[in-house]
Amino acid sequence: MKLLIASDIHGSAYYAKKVVECFEKEKADKLLLLGDILYHGPRNDLPFEHNPKEVIALLNPLSDKILCVRGNCEAEVDQMVLDFPCLADYIIVNVDGINIFATHGHIFGENNPPKLHKGDILLCGHTHVPKCVAYDNYIYMNPGSASIPKENSHHGYMTYDNKEFVWKDFEGNIKDSYICKEE
Repeated sequence: MKLLIASDIHGSAYYAKKVVECFEKEKADKLLLLGDILYHGPRNDLPFEHNPKEVIALLNPLSDKILCVRGNCEAEVDQMVLDFPCLADYIIVNVDGINIFATHGHIFGENNPPKLHKGDILLCGHTHVPKCVAYDNYIYMNPGSASIPKENSHHGYMTYDNKEFVWKDFEGNIKDSYICKEE
């Protein structure tokens, strides 16, 4: 199963459209969203083309292909307008024998991981910074932010396919990659 992984759209219709276009171009099976979909929150400036209603219109037609977790900017009202579940603190996805603990990163994160086992992936958004760090019991990964990248990082997303994670910008340029090793 091929995944396209994105986080922190923060209501930007422009970058939500980029995520959807890349999802289609990549021919991914599922779109895994790591939270902060509709709102920007008080710590961030408004993202480019902030229009949560348009983001809803872009994502709802893909509801049967979306896996999503709640970010720190999600509220119960968001579930009233989104046609896919968006309020779970985490989901566990098993692909190709790899356990991916997907969460936003504000509850569980790189410095506060859940109980994981060697080879598990802790996949978070929240920091807006792409990252891949191997720890003793897990690998921490972050796709960065689709709309408000921080620390001079790129607007972008990740893909997972056949035991390989790839970080890309919206022009399709590969920024990093990680191949899961057999345990």
